[in-house]
Parts: sequence; structure tokens; C-alpha cells
Amino acid sequence: MLAATMDRPAEAGPRAALPRLASGSGLLRRWLPQRCVVCDLVRGDPLCSGCAQDYFAEAPRCPCCALRLPSQSLAGDRCGRCLREPPHFDATIVLADYAPPVDRMVAALKFGGRLPLAAAFGALLARAAAAALRDADALAPVPLSFERQAERGFNQAHEIARRVASSCGVPLRTGILLRTRHTAAQMDLALADRRRNVRGAFVARGALAGIHLVVIDDVMTTGATLDEVAAALKRAGAARVTNLVVARTP
Repeated sequence: MLAATMDRPAEAGPRAALPRLASGSGLLRRWLPQRCVVCDLVRGDPLCSGCAQDYFAEAPRCPCCALRLPSQSLAGDRCGRCLREPPHFDATIVLADYAPPVDRMVAALKFGGRLPLAAAFGALLARAAAAALRDADALAPVPLSFERQAERGFNQAHEIARRVASSCGVPLRTGILLRTRHTAAQMDLALADRRRNVRGAFVARGALAGIHLVVIDDVMTTGATLDEVAAALKRAGAARVTNLVVARTP
């Protein structure tokens, strides 16, 4: 799986030459039928119906943090953690679990610079969250620290958010959130350490009183980062915070 984005050797013939000639433009999309971003075998924009069903199908989830729930759960049921300790954000919408092949797609974007995947994720998120986006006032990507953005060369959340904004027409406001300090990578930390690691790491600014903000990120593991972001937005006056996330750790 994920032949187009990870391990498949370069394809021979005219199709392989076109990306070099039209890199970064819309020419490839106009000239050739789009193939599924996951399997790269059949037509899909950006997914074929088979991969959509296999990897991105709807599942029972906590409406607050999007943690996958047992199949017998009722719509609106919250997970135990959100009942015991309600987070500062109000809702979370995700595309899929952080599991193969989605985890490799996220890694290809985040660490391999495969930016076309950001466009695919953004288009899918805009479709999945169409109802929530209708009453949203602005989109805000989770910012990286200066050090991490300089190392990576881009912010994957911002790249995804750009495509969501272009698809739904909600304004993208990158200046709403500031990251005030560099933190250790969350993936290396336990839950309690994750919360301490990001405490006070974000500041919200601007006229936010009473508005509905949609925060966009690539992966949600424990929710510590997004909870800290929502806390900063709520302190600045935001009335509602909804998360849009590509993948949720089961």
C-alpha cells in the first residue's frame, strides 16, 4: 500500500516524466485521471471507493475527542476520559485511526516533505467536516516552534489547513496562535509528561470573543497539545473550539 507516496520505484514512461515537467502546477491534474492517493492503482480524487471504505470509513467515536468507541455505542456517547475530565475543546473530527497505511502517509508528509498528501488530507477533512465548517468563523493550524519549522522547512498542519480553507471558504488565520517555546517531541513522552511538556506553550491573540474556531493538526494521540491550544483560545474569548485532525491514535 501507499505505493505512490512511500516505497514504489519510479514509474517508467511518459506519466513518470510529467511530474518533473509540471511539478507544483495543475497540469498533471488536468492531463491525467487522478489515481487514489493510497493504493495508486485506480482512479480516485483523492481516494478510490475501496480505500475510502477500508481505511477512512466512519466509525463510532467520542464526539469530543474522537477516540474510537465500541461498535455498540450510541451517537453522542462520550468516552470515559472526556466524562471524567472534559477537555477545553468542544468537538473533534478525524479522518481515520493512526494505523497503516494512514500512519505512513502522515510520516511521508511530515518527515518526507510529500506536500501533495497535505492537499489530499485537506480535501478529505473539508468534506468530512462540512457541517461543522458551515458555522466556523476561522481556521487555525497548530503552530510549530521556530526551531522545528526551521528544521522541517514547513508546518504540515498549515499545509493541510490551506487546502481546507480553499475547499470550504472559511478564512485561514495563522496569526491567531503563537507557540511561545520549543518543546520536546510529544511522541516520546508519557501522558502526564505530554501535558507538562506543552503547558503554557501557546498564546492566542486577536479579537476572538464569541467566535467558533476550527483548529487543524495532523495527529491526535492523547489530546494534550490540542487541549492546551483550546485552553489558550478560550482564555482569549473563543466561544467554541473544534479540532480537525487527520489521524487519531486508537
